[in-house]
Amino acid sequence: MRFDLDDLPSEPALLQHLIRDMAAAVEHRDGEIERLKSIIKKLQRAQFGRRSERLDPDQLALALEEIDSDLAREEEKGPHGEKQKTERSSRRKPLPDHLSREEVRLDIESTICSCCGGALHVIGESVSEMLDWVPAELRVIRTTRPKYACRTCETVTQAPAAERPIAGGLATPALLAQVLVSKYCDHTPLYRQSQIFARHGVDLPRSTLAGWVGGACWWLEALHERLARNLFASDHLFADDTPVPVLDPGRGRTKTGRLWVYAREQRAWGGPEPQAAVYLYAPDRKAERPASHLEHFRGVLHVDGYVGFDPLADKGNVVLAACWSHTRRKFYEVAQAANAPIAVEALRRIGELYAVEADVHGQSPAQRLAARRRRSKPIVDALRAWLEAQLPLLTGSSTLAEAIRYALVWSDPLPARRPRRSGHQPRRARDSAGCSRKEESSLCGQRWRRSSMGRAVFAD
Repeated sequence: MRFDLDDLPSEPALLQHLIRDMAAAVEHRDGEIERLKSIIKKLQRAQFGRRSERLDPDQLALALEEIDSDLAREEEKGPHGEKQKTERSSRRKPLPDHLSREEVRLDIESTICSCCGGALHVIGESVSEMLDWVPAELRVIRTTRPKYACRTCETVTQAPAAERPIAGGLATPALLAQVLVSKYCDHTPLYRQSQIFARHGVDLPRSTLAGWVGGACWWLEALHERLARNLFASDHLFADDTPVPVLDPGRGRTKTGRLWVYAREQRAWGGPEPQAAVYLYAPDRKAERPASHLEHFRGVLHVDGYVGFDPLADKGNVVLAACWSHTRRKFYEVAQAANAPIAVEALRRIGELYAVEADVHGQSPAQRLAARRRRSKPIVDALRAWLEAQLPLLTGSSTLAEAIRYALVWSDPLPARRPRRSGHQPRRARDSAGCSRKEESSLCGQRWRRSSMGRAVFAD
């Protein structure tokens, strides 16, 4: 807005209109500035904040390996004695009991005292342990099938050949398991495994190992399908997705795919089903992906704010449970960026819910449900009313207003909670609201449940 300060209108009505336009422009500009500052703070934390400063343990170990080696070499140069103990050895953990022990006895040559010639008797013993390594060994299982013939009718009889995991292949199930674990758990590429086998004198080309991996995956498909059927027959599931880079042959780069995970975790509320998780790959994040995966699912589905899950609730068979941690995170980011009093107060109120969950954790479902209805419901009702009162006081485009709208959209009309203390979701650290890690983890997955009719229910 531009105007000439030397040529202002003299009419009061025009001046009032001009002032109102100026106030609106300033309010809009302040809201935009606050939003941009919040984005900058978020990017700065992502680039330089605590998550970036937390060095990966493997990378730290690589950086310190040479230092540890040099220290050990210097220690070896010093004098050695039977009773010498270093600070490191005094803190050494005992070796696990499940490891096999090989007994080695070191005894004296004679039981006659070298001082007076008397007989020596046992008064005790010193026991020490060392950790040994038995190198991996490749062996050949040679199967012989004798042939028998009848002298009368010349019929030949022989035991049928045993089925092999890979048709015509050399690998036993144990060797296939070793290749898969090395590739997917130990991150050892197939070409390196081929080199390891070559050191044992066995030529296994990379193409051969790749064929084994493909054949083993074919066998595992039946297990995956059965696990999926068992999982989707549950009445409580967690759903999430994450982007994964996928090779895009012919384009010289990767493309982004999606790995969808559906997990079952009922230990927090004493559920009868064991832990389980199923991963399904999809090339995109379209709503049809979870719709096809959960076609036969009936029950409560714990999700984030992704709108692609909404069609599942329209059928009336799925109750979507929103996530407290996502709601809290938005207020946390605003509080960290601008220390806004409203955001800090919202975190304090949410912390009261965390305290309730810490008190009822481990109790029976009936006790947890009663405590939530008695203690949590008034807190959430008051929080909702307070947020509705604060929202008109804020600029609509501000990040704080967005956080409040996100919280309110999942709380219509009543809140409900379900625990989600499983390992497949990250835990957040202590923040300025005074909520400890223990409190955070106990309520990290508490959910607002909303049915397809828009009504929320309490359940445990």
